[in-house]
Amino acid sequence: MKIYSSRVEVPDYEKWNLEDIYTDIEKWEKEVRKIEGMAEQLGKYDGAIHDGKSLYEFLKTKEELSYMLNHVHAYSMLKGDEDTRDADAQALSERVQSLGVKVGAATSFFMPFLLELEESTLKRYIAEEPGLKYFEEDLFDSFRYKAHVLGKSEEALLSQLGESFSAPASIFGMINNADIRFGEITSDNGGKIELTRGMYAKLIEEEDREKRREAYKAYYQPYLQSKNTIAATLAAAVKTNARMAGIRNYPSALEKSLFGDNVPKEVYENLIQSTKASISPMHRYTRIRKEKLQLDELRAYDLSVPLVKDVKQDIAYEEAFETMLKGLAPLGEEYISILKEFKDKRYIDVRETPGKRSGAYNLGIYGVHPYILLNHRDDLDSLFTLVHECGHGVHSTLSARHQPQITARYSIFVAEVASTVNEILLIHYLLDNEKDLEVKKHLINHFIDQFKGTFFTQVMFAEFEMKTHEIAEKGEPLNVEVFNTIYESLFREYNGDEIVFDEEVKYGWSRIPHFYRPFYVYKYATGFASAIHLAGRILKGEKETLQSYLEFLGSGSSDYPLELLKKTGVDLTTPEPINSALAQFADLVEEFAKA
Repeated sequence: MKIYSSRVEVPDYEKWNLEDIYTDIEKWEKEVRKIEGMAEQLGKYDGAIHDGKSLYEFLKTKEELSYMLNHVHAYSMLKGDEDTRDADAQALSERVQSLGVKVGAATSFFMPFLLELEESTLKRYIAEEPGLKYFEEDLFDSFRYKAHVLGKSEEALLSQLGESFSAPASIFGMINNADIRFGEITSDNGGKIELTRGMYAKLIEEEDREKRREAYKAYYQPYLQSKNTIAATLAAAVKTNARMAGIRNYPSALEKSLFGDNVPKEVYENLIQSTKASISPMHRYTRIRKEKLQLDELRAYDLSVPLVKDVKQDIAYEEAFETMLKGLAPLGEEYISILKEFKDKRYIDVRETPGKRSGAYNLGIYGVHPYILLNHRDDLDSLFTLVHECGHGVHSTLSARHQPQITARYSIFVAEVASTVNEILLIHYLLDNEKDLEVKKHLINHFIDQFKGTFFTQVMFAEFEMKTHEIAEKGEPLNVEVFNTIYESLFREYNGDEIVFDEEVKYGWSRIPHFYRPFYVYKYATGFASAIHLAGRILKGEKETLQSYLEFLGSGSSDYPLELLKKTGVDLTTPEPINSALAQFADLVEEFAKA
């Protein structure tokens, strides 16, 4: 794997092309000024909507503004993520944040106004103005929020505080991406070098246990050094979520987060309960890991090393992309042609560089196309990450292609289905086309670890979120000790008693950015369970399932997510999809134990 010391060194074909959004910063500036003017214009509708015509004009202008705001936000975000140390890019993001607050303040009157209307009045407005048909379903869906929207002055005040409410996430982002300096490790020539995230991802899988231990300690060093700051930041985020739920008259922060998707809390609770009821295969896998590694003591830095030796695969990006195309061929020609565009038209930013945002994501931009951030390391994990994010990318593409703007943005709840179906199809392709028995065992091991990371770990995170929010809702303190106690207890419960805990284990919560998006991570697990069901049927050649799945990808938010999934044959209001996935995990562990 080539390590780049600056972004300039990366070839253009491995960097995204942001000129598809704005060809230069002047065009971005011009759009920002236009949005500011439109925000003022929207504010003038406060108290001036009296008929269908004025309601339509407001909604049409608001949608046009939203379209532009999404573009200026996307550009500033993508630019900033290229190098989180870039002060100019940070300034763009700060301007967009302020702009969002202005727009929020200008339009904050609308929901209180709408929810004060009688349904008969709204129906009359729609009858008066044909253009309102486009907004009709969205308008009536807003009535679900009647009990949770405050008065006009209170909503205006909350919108003004938007930046303050998002401060914990912003602060953690800067700590985690820009300020963190990992400890030193021993290089191949015996010298000392500073660890990077990319290096850590490689070293934690090293067969040399001392290298794993050294990387693990160096990786956690800055988190332990900043434990009180990060704990205060996370506590502020959790308490804000809990207080906002109370202010908006939700029974709990969990139910507030689930409300938008119309997901009953029983789906969340059932996920945790069903997983813990079938946790024994996970514990068995931990024991198998200890045995295969021939260790007297299993520690946290032993949990990622592959259990099948001498089959570590180096997969260059070009090869990874071609493998993806072959593995996803069951999804059809249209799907594959969309994937090819991603690479040919430079929608993907491939390489890790200093200051670049860690991890990976897809950002769909209506009216442009998706952009995908990677930190590709030319290994098997990077291949799976590519396939995962391209699943999101195709989902964004098809939803934008088949839905109007108002319903093109899909819920995060269904997003993880699209990405994980791709991963399941890929693993089956790799297993079906591999003749070397050792490599096959390695792939089964990888599938088990993928299952662990995407399902079990996310359920553990989901329970951590639920427990910490329950503490905040009781008005009890949240601090380092509380977070450590909860996390350490859950880690043992989910992974079993075979692990000897180093000091770092209980600080696992301190490095998780998803905790700043409340009750998000459970969707990885429900998405994974749904994907296992769908991918299995697609691989069996069920044309009806494939057709319903492709329609699902083009559905955006045209229905509630649980209803969209039901159309593909997956019903998450029952335990069946979760239990089915857990049964498959048990089979994989059994197969690996015999291998």
